[in-house]
Amino acid sequence: MASDEIVWQVINQQFCSFKLKTTKEKNFCRNEYNVTGLCNRQSCPLANSRYATVRANPDTGTLYLYMKTIERAHTPAKLWERIKLSQNYAKALEQVDERLIYWPKFLIHKCKQRLTRLTQVGIRMRRLAKEDERLGERVVPKLAPKVRRREEARERKAEAAAKVERSIERELIERLRSGAYGDQPLNVSETIWKKVLRGLERGGEGMRDEDLDEGIEEDENEEELEEEEEGVGMVEYVSDLGEDEEDMGDLEDWLGSEDDAATDEDEDDDESSSESDEEDFTKKMGTKRKRGAAPKAKPKKAKMEIEYEQEAPARTLALA
Repeated sequence: MASDEIVWQVINQQFCSFKLKTTKEKNFCRNEYNVTGLCNRQSCPLANSRYATVRANPDTGTLYLYMKTIERAHTPAKLWERIKLSQNYAKALEQVDERLIYWPKFLIHKCKQRLTRLTQVGIRMRRLAKEDERLGERVVPKLAPKVRRREEARERKAEAAAKVERSIERELIERLRSGAYGDQPLNVSETIWKKVLRGLERGGEGMRDEDLDEGIEEDENEEELEEEEEGVGMVEYVSDLGEDEEDMGDLEDWLGSEDDAATDEDEDDDESSSESDEEDFTKKMGTKRKRGAAPKAKPKKAKMEIEYEQEAPARTLALA
């Protein structure tokens, strides 16, 4: 606990990268494990060796209970104990009570509040997704004229392609109903067969077995519930670092291994070049020894050229 107090003194009085200061008295915390989002002594996940929070998977929306204890402080890779919570809200609350039975009342209450809020957010998101799917459109912010024109052109092209696909699908369904492909071709998907059967039912040519359909629907619902509840209550241990930081660490390790491999290759090349130079030197020495010492050539004497000049007798000029 003394270390927790030291950590909180540093965070509160000096500096914390997760702290978001405001003009009011309250400060916010950007740490993803913070259970309240406020920067105070009870809510700080760094200054508490015993901590718990509830988080949702951004991809699947599954809720997990995260717990940190001081016994795992020496293993950062397994610092947080992650437990999958049930999709049922009442069962999820029971799981929180069961796992945090001897924990502080503050953490239990805040974890339940966070679980309630995340459940409400998930329900609202699913409702909006269903509404968008039913209406076939989504509310988008105001776009620039260039982007709007481009999107309208894409929509026109998509509608034209969809019309072609629907006409082809109608033609294939008519052929199936007329028996052009036989009684039951093997390469036809189940959805197309369902459309054909619905068309036959509307035309009065076929009858639906309601008992069989109810049994199939019940089996499908049971399988979906089993898939959703699979893994509920399982305990996993995760790292205190985020996924981005872990990916950066893996990238650094990979780059480091590549640098090591490059240095090893350079060393191998240097060694091979030095060995080849030594072999060439020994070969030259061996050939010299085999040939023997060559006789020394006598030094050549320098040639000197001597030129002689002869003077002609002076001519006497006769004076007339």
